[in-house]
Amino acid sequence: MKHILKIERPFADAVVEGRKKFEVRRNDRGFNAGDTVEFRCVEGGAEARHKINGKRYRIAYVLSGHGLREAFVAFGIEDAGKDGD
Repeated sequence: MKHILKIERPFADAVVEGRKKFEVRRNDRGFNAGDTVEFRCVEGGAEARHKINGKRYRIAYVLSGHGLREAFVAFGIEDAGKDGD
């Protein structure tokens, strides 16, 4: 499954630079390992130009419970390239 998620610029910068390899999100989409994520950078609530736009990431691992608020997950991401391969 493919998920399109908004991400604020500071977090988008960290993902693109390889410093942030995870996301903590409300699990309202049923995130699973193997799913792909496309981020859309936002700034002040509006979509912004950024290197992350159009890149795909693969969800490598999903964690729930273990100290996370109910209905939230943390998932590890890895670069999946522009076409998901």
